[in-house]
Amino acid sequence: MLAKRVVIVGGGISGLAAAHRLVELGLDKSQLTLIEASDRLGGTLQTHARDGFLLERGPDSFISEKPEAVSLAKRLGLESRLIQTNEQYRRSFIVRNGRLRPVPEGFQLLAPSRVWPFINTDIFSLASKLRMAGDLLLPRRRSNGNEDESLASFVRRRLGQEALERMAQPMVGGIYTADPETLSLRATLPRFLDMEREHRSLILAMMRQGQNKGTSGARYTLFLSFDRGMEVLVNALTGLVPNVRLNTRIQEVHFESGNWILKSKSGLTFEADAVCLAVPAYVAASLLRDVDEGLATKLNAIKYASTATINLAYPRAAIKHPLNGFGFVVPFIEKRSLLACTFSNVKFAGRAPEDHVLLRAFAGGALQPDVFALDESTLVTRIESDLRELLNVDRSSLFTEVAKWERSMPQYEVGHLERVQVIENEIRVLKGLALAGNAYRGAGIPDCIRSGEAAAESLITSAA
Repeated sequence: MLAKRVVIVGGGISGLAAAHRLVELGLDKSQLTLIEASDRLGGTLQTHARDGFLLERGPDSFISEKPEAVSLAKRLGLESRLIQTNEQYRRSFIVRNGRLRPVPEGFQLLAPSRVWPFINTDIFSLASKLRMAGDLLLPRRRSNGNEDESLASFVRRRLGQEALERMAQPMVGGIYTADPETLSLRATLPRFLDMEREHRSLILAMMRQGQNKGTSGARYTLFLSFDRGMEVLVNALTGLVPNVRLNTRIQEVHFESGNWILKSKSGLTFEADAVCLAVPAYVAASLLRDVDEGLATKLNAIKYASTATINLAYPRAAIKHPLNGFGFVVPFIEKRSLLACTFSNVKFAGRAPEDHVLLRAFAGGALQPDVFALDESTLVTRIESDLRELLNVDRSSLFTEVAKWERSMPQYEVGHLERVQVIENEIRVLKGLALAGNAYRGAGIPDCIRSGEAAAESLITSAA
């Protein structure tokens, strides 16, 4: 067993994954302390049962294409509790002129892979369709896909302005809540840069990939959750970490005589041989300012956006829309308060009682900080107004629950991967220190788990 004192600061999924991995690698549990500023573990992974509804206040699922979350669930004995999306309604919608239009079959975030669904859709004007078809003839970028580029620049160049406004911005914005003018394509959707480099045309690349795989379009089968929500994973991990300090906010971190000294706001002191900061980059920056001011400055340069999740419950009869999909996204140019909305009980089983509907609306993000800043009552009023018009809702919700996540979504701006590489190089010089979280190399749940586990492995390696 490894005789090494380790302190993890931050009890979100990244910190929990780091703690679990350290125990797997042989660290004595008595040597491990997990410190969390709030009164619970799990961060944004919060599931709440109410009146027969199962509400997710944060993420409601993860993708299986990145294996870390599935692998962790299996190691925790949770494989039997994994559930897939509803097979019957695996499609989504985009709002245009106040109406929900189905995303064409074969359309993957930026470009089509099937001809006729693209031709027949009314999401794009005829002029835009012709401009998008021009991708078939356009040459590669001179840099041949090796340089970073913003999402907006890339989509305008390959597919045109309307493709950006009507499809790319809302679809990608629903994932990263980001400004497409600054969002790094290399850090978020590198496969599209690779498609241009390898195939020249995005549309040709997607058609070829669809033929090779025998399928095309949005891969809804990749989305997984747990039978009783995402907090199933949090609860399983929590039971494996015995030494947890909740309601403890670390305010200072120092490195003295080969030891890490952590001081809490309330005056508690913790000593460790190794520390994992599984917190937002700006929090890590404030803690490391006395250790390495240059590193702290670089961490502080990673920007964040704030988002809100609004759960709304209705009787099924109150909504005239057929809800024959998983939800919809809203382009910024539609000038709505909504970013997106998930039909929760359609997407996953067990989310609402029979003859009822649970909706999850999203607001805020990099493009609409003013909406996030609204008080909860005003925010709910604005969201319900949008839903009444878009889904033909004829009565008030049974209840609503709002979760506000301030500065929760890191913004992967152009050049992000290079900035992260510099940060990682500087961290390696500081013995016994690791960073984890969604600020660095991926914002999804599998990415956070990978980040936490990699941090744990680096600390164990440094002790060898």
